[in-house]
Amino acid sequence: MDSIFVSPGRYIQGKNTLKNLGFYAEKLGKKPFILVSEGGMKRIGDMLLNACKEKGLDATAEIFGGESTRNEVLRLASLMEEIGSDLVIGVGGGKVTDTAKMAAVERNLPVIICPTIAATDGPTAGRAVLYSEEHVSLQTLQLPASPNVVLVDTEVIANAPARLLVSGMGDALATYFETSTCVVTNHPAPNGGLSTLAGRALAKACFDTLMSDGVQASIDAKDHICSEAVEHIIETNTLLSGLGFESGGLGAAHAINKGLTYVRECDALYHGEKVAYGTLAQILIEEQPEELIEQLFTFCAKVGLPVCFADLGIEGIEEEKLWKAAEVAADPKGHAKNEPVKVTKEMVFDAFARVDARGRETKKKLGL
Repeated sequence: MDSIFVSPGRYIQGKNTLKNLGFYAEKLGKKPFILVSEGGMKRIGDMLLNACKEKGLDATAEIFGGESTRNEVLRLASLMEEIGSDLVIGVGGGKVTDTAKMAAVERNLPVIICPTIAATDGPTAGRAVLYSEEHVSLQTLQLPASPNVVLVDTEVIANAPARLLVSGMGDALATYFETSTCVVTNHPAPNGGLSTLAGRALAKACFDTLMSDGVQASIDAKDHICSEAVEHIIETNTLLSGLGFESGGLGAAHAINKGLTYVRECDALYHGEKVAYGTLAQILIEEQPEELIEQLFTFCAKVGLPVCFADLGIEGIEEEKLWKAAEVAADPKGHAKNEPVKVTKEMVFDAFARVDARGRETKKKLGL
């Protein structure tokens, strides 16, 4: 099997760089279709349209319908055809940008992704998650290509709620451990090939930067300070983790995240928060060294990622709901199959409880 590394055509990160949107858009089309959340439209809609207008582009802005469903993709694709759009620009969080990617594929158009939060590692990826109308993750689609351009405005992201940046750290935390798992088991990465040295190096850099800058970034983000630590974590959450996972691999952490999407009590949690809990469960399942386990539990507790049932909002939940999550997570067709041990629903259910106990102990030690 070949080793494969994939990436977007260009990644640009900086303060107020969304004002340069027209410069990058004009190289790809003349009639861009901008998909943006309702809140994003109010905050930066005029700026996006003006950035395109300055370059003579005939841009149209459309508000995202709220969920990345097949119906929403088809609705947007129909609008693009009617307008004659020749470029798609997705501005917002993960569901907005994933929907923009899928709509671009539907119309066979280039796409620019402009994340306004650093809550997941999805912006750089040639993948998109399709949800049901009931907000359940249905399928992760492998798209024909990665985005043409990823434009990351760190000033906009620093002004978002701090919890979103921390959630992105949770998603990024899994990257090194899931990549390492796939290297050990010789399983392919999401791009269809084995990991490259570059993919592994990015995954390791992702973990190292989280450990060196994550706690400070979580503090600065609360005051909306676009500090060096915040800049580093934005790049870590978005670029290092995005390239690392797509060219490295996935494992039990993301499998457990999928399981938790079936627990309605977890609906208020962000993707990265569930992935973080999944990562803690994964390292216990894998029986990683005690020093590393302690490091990760401490890190998660300090930055505000979930380490126990209370953090997930499921303290006292009926066991049958956790069994359902465990069953989904242990699906032999899912990412848990990449683990060095056969992951069963019993192992996942046990890991849920082990993380909860250890997490409560960690928070008590830290006085949290």
